[in-house]
Amino acid sequence: MTAGPRPATQAWLAAAACVALAGGAHGATPRPAQTTCATCHRAQAQSQPHTSMGIGLELPPNQESLEAHPKLTLEANGYRYQIERKNGVSTYTVSDGSGALTLPIRYAFGARNLTFVLEYQGRFYESLVTYYAEIEGLGITMGDDRIKPHNLTEAMGRQTSEQEIADCFGCHATGAVSGAKLTLASMQPGVNCEHCHTGADAHMQAMAGGKPAPAPRKLGEMAAEEMSSFCGECHHTWETVVRQRLFGQKNVRFQPYRLALSKCFLGDDKRIRCTACHDPHVEVIREDAHYDRACLSCHAVSGKACPKADKNCVSCHMPKVPVLGAPMVFNDHNIRVTHAGDPYPW
Repeated sequence: MTAGPRPATQAWLAAAACVALAGGAHGATPRPAQTTCATCHRAQAQSQPHTSMGIGLELPPNQESLEAHPKLTLEANGYRYQIERKNGVSTYTVSDGSGALTLPIRYAFGARNLTFVLEYQGRFYESLVTYYAEIEGLGITMGDDRIKPHNLTEAMGRQTSEQEIADCFGCHATGAVSGAKLTLASMQPGVNCEHCHTGADAHMQAMAGGKPAPAPRKLGEMAAEEMSSFCGECHHTWETVVRQRLFGQKNVRFQPYRLALSKCFLGDDKRIRCTACHDPHVEVIREDAHYDRACLSCHAVSGKACPKADKNCVSCHMPKVPVLGAPMVFNDHNIRVTHAGDPYPW
């Protein structure tokens, strides 16, 4: 029996395939500029940039929600807010009848719902109002409903710490942070391949040159606990929520934390990890029935899984919870048996 190719040979064969796909066959000089992740991973590379996570952050030319709603207003806490879009430029104005403060919107965080990071006197601020797609209008930014501003600056937004703003850019963009410091000159909006697949760029460049290159680690190798920590770097881990004391109904949007509270969460079981339900390369699917297969992969092992129903499991066991002070609803990832009138489990 002939032995299979050695790992080095396998890597060379893969490199040669990439070079051929990039136009470097027959001894021709490879063209690295034409080689991207899509050369080998076409489906994922085509769909992922258009997801909410892939967009992540919109710069002025691409603020489509504001383009579609060129004048938005809101009155709150005795102040008037106006977001105006003209000639590809968005501005954010807050006024109180005796004065006004107007700033350009350079960074719109999110995809459907947009919160703005504003720069004023050398500091970064999180805008006190957000554009919500659900109402096609402005509302107080999630979590800021208890803020009572005393002047135009406080009404404009909440001043952020250096660590917080680095975390914001680090999760919503790629290449925006180096060593905990902002590097906005090299920033790419949104979450690209390298953001999650560390080493993807080096792998791609080596393959384009026809050289063996170790592939980035496959996230599919992770069990539930490790993947929860990995995704939780942006979506908040159990440890982060407890350390920062982010208790109450507002933490429903921190899925790794909520999932870890579930009775069925087992750290070494791949069936309860994030990607068992969600493909990060496509937009989140909103239909409840889509997730039945994941639920039944565990609960249909013996007999009927549920005495009430055999479909649309998440409609009961992952209830929709509104975020107080914002027109947003999240599926609670704390998987459980629910009863009418049950208090929100922190």
